[in-house]
Amino acid sequence: MYSDSKTQFHKTINHRQPDRVVVDFGATTVTGIHILIVEKLREYYGLKKKPIKVIEPYQMLGELDEELIREMGIDVIGLFGEKNMFGISNTDWKVHKTFWGQEVLFPGGFNYTYNNNGDILMYPEGDMTASPSSMMPKSGFFFDAIERQEPIDVTTLKVEDNLEEFGLVTDENLEYWKKQVEATDTDSKAVVATLGGTALGDIALVPAVGLKKPKGIRSVAEWYMSTLTREDFMKELYSRQTDIAIENLKKFYSVIGNKIDAAFICGTDFGTQNSTFCSPEAYAEVWLPYYKKVNDWIHLNTKWKTFKHSCGAIESFMDLFIESGFDIINPVQINASGMDPKLLKNKYGDRIIFWGGGVDTQGVFQFGTAEQVKEQVRRQCEIFNNKGGFVFSTVHNIQANVPFENVVAMLEALKEL
Repeated sequence: MYSDSKTQFHKTINHRQPDRVVVDFGATTVTGIHILIVEKLREYYGLKKKPIKVIEPYQMLGELDEELIREMGIDVIGLFGEKNMFGISNTDWKVHKTFWGQEVLFPGGFNYTYNNNGDILMYPEGDMTASPSSMMPKSGFFFDAIERQEPIDVTTLKVEDNLEEFGLVTDENLEYWKKQVEATDTDSKAVVATLGGTALGDIALVPAVGLKKPKGIRSVAEWYMSTLTREDFMKELYSRQTDIAIENLKKFYSVIGNKIDAAFICGTDFGTQNSTFCSPEAYAEVWLPYYKKVNDWIHLNTKWKTFKHSCGAIESFMDLFIESGFDIINPVQINASGMDPKLLKNKYGDRIIFWGGGVDTQGVFQFGTAEQVKEQVRRQCEIFNNKGGFVFSTVHNIQANVPFENVVAMLEALKEL
């Protein structure tokens, strides 16, 4: 018999009124919490002090273990691949002291050096004979990619070069997922799995920080220009990547079945604060057919819901995301142009699940008072949770420098609700 978390989750994702607000912190790499805040949360709840595992080093997201999941009233848990973005297995944890004095746990293969400025340099697959692929500034709280774009010769540019990280899943990887799902109590909590391989043009992945010598288009600026000037290249890349992804999804499903509730499909951002990176027509031509192919396969063959992340002012793309077959949209950036919560809920609330939008991380969460945070949490939940279709999370990850009293205020407001 399902627990209350699972029951309420199923109600809300099927657009039925849940008995309470469903909550996610940490189930994905876009609904996570920085390790510094995770440590403060453990202290706040009176839990034993220990170094926090950095489960996603690129953004320095911390592990929310069973103790915190229980204390915070979290309903959704996340399952991730065997390796992180840097191509390093999340095993054999070792202690590292951060710039801000916190002792954390990095994966054992996470090798790094310091440059002359004292910044940390990270190496793909932990191989220090390769060029560093990422850097954490001495004054920073997370890593930035180091672009390693080789000169592009348009006469020899090959789609295969940008497919290097999107190969067929191995038997060893399937066994990892099988064991991970078997070890998860999927009846107690809803489960979101980041299976990988379906990210069409996610700009965070373009520099390929996990590859020792990435080929193809690896500059962020070059990538954005290519979406306009190399449309045929992009369409062929997405077509072939989608075919690989569906073959992998078939294999994943053969070992995990319907023991997961949702699959994280893509983190490609289409919005800025005020507009979108491309026109709706360009999205419909270059991205929609391939997203739809992946989503259609999932909906025809599994019970999973599909999760799409896109920051920014994306109201003009909402119908297109729905046409693409996405069930879930995140992070619901309520401070961006056109992203009025009432408009979004009234216009799209019966056709898509809003996952996020619970509190504005660029505004009141960072700069407001605790009472202002509480008021916004109450208001957002009142709007989005009406007739279901809402999973509470902040607008993107909780960052290291958010006032902790505002984190507490958010949690208190959720508890009251």
